[in-house]
Amino acid sequence: MTRELVQCTLPHRDPGTARVWSRSNGNLTLTIQPGVDPQTLDLLGYPYGSIPRLILFWVTTEALRTGSKRLELGYSYSSFLREIGFSPETGRGKRGDAKRVMEQTRRLFAANVSFIQTAEIAGLQGERRRNMVIADESELWWSPKLPTQTALFPSWVELGEKFFNAITASPVPVDVRALRALKRSPLALDLYAWSTYKALSAARKGKPHFIPWRALAQQFGADYTNVHDFKKQANIAFKKIQEQYRGLKLKPEEGGIVILPTSKPAIPAKACGKL
Repeated sequence: MTRELVQCTLPHRDPGTARVWSRSNGNLTLTIQPGVDPQTLDLLGYPYGSIPRLILFWVTTEALRTGSKRLELGYSYSSFLREIGFSPETGRGKRGDAKRVMEQTRRLFAANVSFIQTAEIAGLQGERRRNMVIADESELWWSPKLPTQTALFPSWVELGEKFFNAITASPVPVDVRALRALKRSPLALDLYAWSTYKALSAARKGKPHFIPWRALAQQFGADYTNVHDFKKQANIAFKKIQEQYRGLKLKPEEGGIVILPTSKPAIPAKACGKL
């Protein structure tokens, strides 16, 4: 996953009809504006929950593997569903995987994303801004009602230039098997990607890294009522994460959590080198 989207993540729940959605981490703010449905001219809605996160993991991995902005999604919708850890056999209704993945894919590829970083240099206030579209072009020939049917035309997406550069410049390596095990919880997916990033940093520096619960809640807990509620859910997520990521070494401490420098990368260094 790209480092910026580890630091500031997508919504966990549907923000509804808000004109702009944002999330901040320190001096970095992520904003998202939804795209427009060409048939109704209504807003498509925001990408939220686990599905767009899993699609972004797949997109980043494929962009790194191929070195290309254009990513082939293939003739078979069922194959793509399995690629990101979902099943074409869960029914064709509104809550079936095929329907939900199709909807979230359209929302994700149509979204406009901005990263804004504020800074003070020599007493002057300033900001850095990067505006980008996730996809410059895309074709989706998928039928949620018939996910196993082979399409006449291939589906594909061509990533926006700035988005492609962002996700390939400083990726954080993750284990696909862990993603599939954690796929039902957007919080667990966020904390897993964040843990791989922070564990690698702690190991390289040889120093433990303390993170206050309040700071972690500000970064990931916008959908929770208070820090106590976030801490409870985060501890449940960390337990699931450590079942998949055995190299992650954590220690509870008053007011927060510590990532120990004895932590190992989420995937072996040799595999990281290939990325």
